[in-house]
Amino acid sequence: MILLTVLFLCIISTYSASVKGHTTGPSLNNDKLYKFAYSAEVYVDQVKASLQKSAGYRISSGVDVNLLWRNPENDDDQLIKITMKDVQVENVNERPAAKNIFKGKSTEKIIGKEYLEALQRPIMIELVRGKVKTFYSYQNEPGFTQNIKRGLASLFQLQLHSGSSTEVDISGKCSTTYHVRQDQVTKVKDLDSCEIERKRFTSHNRILDVGTKGTSATVYVLEDSFIKSIKAEENFVFVLNYRRKTGAKIVSKQRLELKSVQAGMGLIAAKQVAGVIKTLDPNYVAMPLEAEPVKSECKKCPSLSEHWQSIREHMHPDRLSKPEAAKSFLSFIQNIRKATKEEILKIIKSESKEFLPQVVDAVTSAQTPESLEAILEFLDFKDASTFILQERFLYACGFASHPSETLLKLLTEKFKGDVANEDIRETLVIVMGALIRKLCDREGCKLPAVGEAKRLILNRLEKATKDDNVRMYLLALKNALLPEAIPLLLKYAESGEGPISSLAATALQRYDPSFLTKEVKETMNRIYHQTRRVHEKTVRTTAAAIILNSNPSYMEVKNILLSIGELPMEMNKYMLSMIQDILHFEMPSSKTVRQVLKDMRAHNYDRFSKMGSSSAYTGYITRGPDVSSTYSLDILYSGSGILRRSNVNIHVFDRNTELHAIQVVIEAQGLESIIAATPDEGEENLDSFAGMSAILFDFQLRPVTFFQGYGDLMSKMLSATGDPMNVVKGLVLLTDFFQEIQLQSGPTASAEFMGGLAIDISGGMEFSLWYRESKTNVKNRVAMFIAGNTEVDSFFVKTGMETTLETETSLDFISTVQFSQYPFLVCMQMDRVDSPFRTQMTKYESLPSGRRYTARKGKAAALAGNEYPLHQENSNMCKRVIGAKSDSAGSWF
Repeated sequence: MILLTVLFLCIISTYSASVKGHTTGPSLNNDKLYKFAYSAEVYVDQVKASLQKSAGYRISSGVDVNLLWRNPENDDDQLIKITMKDVQVENVNERPAAKNIFKGKSTEKIIGKEYLEALQRPIMIELVRGKVKTFYSYQNEPGFTQNIKRGLASLFQLQLHSGSSTEVDISGKCSTTYHVRQDQVTKVKDLDSCEIERKRFTSHNRILDVGTKGTSATVYVLEDSFIKSIKAEENFVFVLNYRRKTGAKIVSKQRLELKSVQAGMGLIAAKQVAGVIKTLDPNYVAMPLEAEPVKSECKKCPSLSEHWQSIREHMHPDRLSKPEAAKSFLSFIQNIRKATKEEILKIIKSESKEFLPQVVDAVTSAQTPESLEAILEFLDFKDASTFILQERFLYACGFASHPSETLLKLLTEKFKGDVANEDIRETLVIVMGALIRKLCDREGCKLPAVGEAKRLILNRLEKATKDDNVRMYLLALKNALLPEAIPLLLKYAESGEGPISSLAATALQRYDPSFLTKEVKETMNRIYHQTRRVHEKTVRTTAAAIILNSNPSYMEVKNILLSIGELPMEMNKYMLSMIQDILHFEMPSSKTVRQVLKDMRAHNYDRFSKMGSSSAYTGYITRGPDVSSTYSLDILYSGSGILRRSNVNIHVFDRNTELHAIQVVIEAQGLESIIAATPDEGEENLDSFAGMSAILFDFQLRPVTFFQGYGDLMSKMLSATGDPMNVVKGLVLLTDFFQEIQLQSGPTASAEFMGGLAIDISGGMEFSLWYRESKTNVKNRVAMFIAGNTEVDSFFVKTGMETTLETETSLDFISTVQFSQYPFLVCMQMDRVDSPFRTQMTKYESLPSGRRYTARKGKAAALAGNEYPLHQENSNMCKRVIGAKSDSAGSWF
């Protein structure tokens, strides 16, 4: 009996050592050498382009694989040796000799003798249950060759049953899913789940950002529980969200195919892997399978100073509305991001006054610790003489694409300290509000610096006694959009005086409707219907807009409609225009409005035939598959015919997100004394005032005052030059996207998209007492340049694609009022000039020696100018105004 038991145990032991079908991962036969053919390919091209014309290259080699050791106690624990041989580098697609950068060059010359030797030095991996437990290689090898071999080693990681698991390979720690079907295994890797340290930042607003998608799949064909062939493919796609035609893709492919099985060396006898490694070569050490960061250095790149001198002429103030200025701005930012603090300071300190504001724009927009330290060391907020540079710095901070907590903390400290200029102090806190919102949108609301800045603004607003201080903190909250600030905004909207009340109401108007609670709507209804006190028209119309844009009830809409006819004359007309605009543009509340209009008490001729010149109109600028944009132009007059508020808005939106691209508001009050007219109800004691406020890409700028008080008005009317007042002028980093990608085949890839905007917004308000005419003119001159570079950097060769897009245009908003007769004539115009539009795509491959292949394709077009339509009543009025001007052109009187 004992003899039979011993015999049975021996048979079981022998079976376990020779049959591998029971293992949970791939298993090699003893004393065999497996010879494979291996290739790794990369392609870079436009998103929908065929791979047959892509830029790229191929690394191919033979691969020898053999089993060195198997754990005597566990067949699933194996040590495998992998050796690359006869490495070749070539174009991924066939190309004529003149366009082949590898032609006539041996692999040793392309890669370098040292690198080739390192690449062909064997590696060892310990496989436990099909997963790589340990990766062994020479410690001092170049990172690039290590990553190529890591990519090859990662292919051998495999499980033979379906299911999901978390694996560590060259891509980091990733979630993977296996699908097993007979002798075929498919492994799908969730690239979004991979935990690996790589540089990445995105733009704040989704519309201005870049959409990304990555997929990874590997198909294994098995024979006798080992690998017969492997095909792996990764795809990375990048597209501009606002123009999906502009984009790029990177495709990485790996193939491993078994060619033959030969007799090989026998197994090494040892109990532990460490003993085997020591026996083979003590220079081998255990290393992470996760890729190590590798970045090739540019040996012939110009210094920051040299680059600045080459682009400096394009940054002259007179050229800032040209695409070349935006292009130079972007390239300067890229170089600043690689520079030291000392290099940046050298340029700032040596530049002249006319170029310095543009340098400040770029240095601030770079958003690196070095650039921030440099600019703050240069700027002195205690010195009022550098007002322009301080303002440009702060506005660039407000437009920051990915602001840091450090930036907000430093600005908060500056605000608490001595600031010589009050306008700069106001801009500081306004920018702090914008940074709070951006950090909160990225789940940074609980950061210490954000909490401190929030408390500072809210606490100081509650304690503020001077109107200027109240206004300053309300502007900050208009940018921050904090839910906890809503009660304070309600208080000032309902109880504040004049501009304070109007500012608080417009701040509430910027909130998403989901934040507008029952309390908010009740307060807005009280303001509009004046149930507690008399309010100005500007505040009442803003309150009505908030109600109508936040899912109003049937009774709320009905009460607003029933009020028309009881309002001041121009407000009657304005509210009618607002209701008609909601209906014609099919806004969310249009369905409720239509239900109310079935009631003849609300919808009748008496109510809908009110006279006046105020109006509100919304239309489309563009309607596309990616994004659409709308313009709205509304204008509210006082009963005497003088402008009360002119409001121009441009919104860009897709299915999920909206961007408030531009808003320019011109407000005036207390001007009735000029023409001896009677002010409207609630506006009898208002000081004479006119000013302009702007929002640019969701960022509320500091308002500009044309005049304040009757004396200032008379002075400026007498000394007026007719030139518009500048609201914002400078360079804005619009799109800012960068992502490093670790390809499974070993190389590092990157995608960078930047969009720069050169902008000049100005506005003016003119009065002619002689001709009894007023005119407001808002000019928007912009130039845009977008650059995308998608690249695979393999140290010895770079391949990629550059995409550029540029355009320039000008939008003018003109409102002319003739109050020499009643009803007065009003003409509103919105004009866009012809706009050139150019795109270019360049695919390239280059060697460090300078040999380079490029293929270019470009396209140029012109977008015709356009006068955007408003309502028919406005068109009829413009014919009369322009006709009247023509008739009087040749007359003395």
